Amino acid sequence: MTNHTFEEVSQILQHINGNNTIPRNIRRAADESNKILFNEEEDEIVRASAVVQKLDEISNDPNIPVHARTLIYEILAKLEGV
Repeated sequence: MTNHTFEEVSQILQHINGNNTIPRNIRRAADESNKILFNEEEDEIVRASAVVQKLDEISNDPNIPVHARTLIYEILAKLEGV
């Protein structure tokens, strides 16, 4: 279940990272989150928690477009189940 969830989240993060209409700092956070997600040295729960923390932080950025904020909320909802 978790690997499937991580794959879904990774696809959304890659979409955010590849979208030039999203500010660079948000895309950078998405890229960093994707790397954290697949860091095999950490436990799955620790990785999910680290990504949630990072994305929760940027979701409050006033410069984030609505569509990107919606995607981040979708990721947060998926990772809550981990």
